[in-house]
Amino acid sequence: MKTLQLETKVKQTLNKIKIPKNARILVAMSGGKDSATIAYLLHKFGYKIEGFHIDLKIGDYSERCKKAVEELCKNLGIKLYLYDTKKNLGAGMCYIRTAVQNSPGKNKLKNCAICGVVKKWIFNKEARRIKANYIATGHNLDDEAQTFLMNISKGSPKLSANIGFVTRNIANKKFIPRIKPLFYIPENDVREYAIKMKLPHVKDKCPCAIDSYRIQIREFLNTLPSKDKENIIRNFEKVRKRIEKKKDIRMFYCENCGEPSRNKICRKCELMKI
Repeated sequence: MKTLQLETKVKQTLNKIKIPKNARILVAMSGGKDSATIAYLLHKFGYKIEGFHIDLKIGDYSERCKKAVEELCKNLGIKLYLYDTKKNLGAGMCYIRTAVQNSPGKNKLKNCAICGVVKKWIFNKEARRIKANYIATGHNLDDEAQTFLMNISKGSPKLSANIGFVTRNIANKKFIPRIKPLFYIPENDVREYAIKMKLPHVKDKCPCAIDSYRIQIREFLNTLPSKDKENIIRNFEKVRKRIEKKKDIRMFYCENCGEPSRNKICRKCELMKI
């Protein structure tokens, strides 16, 4: 995909989301190519953005990720919020997920599943504190196709109800809407764009992502052309309304942390036994 074509496609997705130009967008910046690309594009298109990076304290990898994010934000001239897991949660992610996996009944949980729960909790809580109107993530076409296939293969299609270029959570004052402007952009095209634009980013994957079911699905999808991945998402969009009817609309506030939750205790507090 050529540069102009990619930018046009992202603009079309943003037009569908209908974000006011004066909206405050917090970009979840991991240090990778996807979040670097979406931060660059949102800034280029004139949106009001700020960066947010979670320092997971995963050794040298986290240091390199933080450095890449700091460099990009400096180049773009945007404010960056840094969240230190050790300072705010008492430990780095490696210690947290090991502690969870050593708890009774939690030993089968994968590294990425635990990390994902904690990061989502942090993003939503901190974005609300910062008074952001949206959280922008770098999820691309491959990511979304992976999620849909994972839910299907696990026999839980209703978990896909929230998939979309705008995350379809239940409307709630404590939920900050998440947008995915790269929703229709294949991963390889994002990679080529980030390299062409010389965007600071870490190229290697997280060293803890070694046992994820998503990796198996990713390896399968990597054997398919981009057109097939697009068809997976388009077919999902055709059945979305049927899936949404099975969506659990119950809403609680966690009795421990006060964050919105599907149950009386949110998944993050349940895992960490706060």
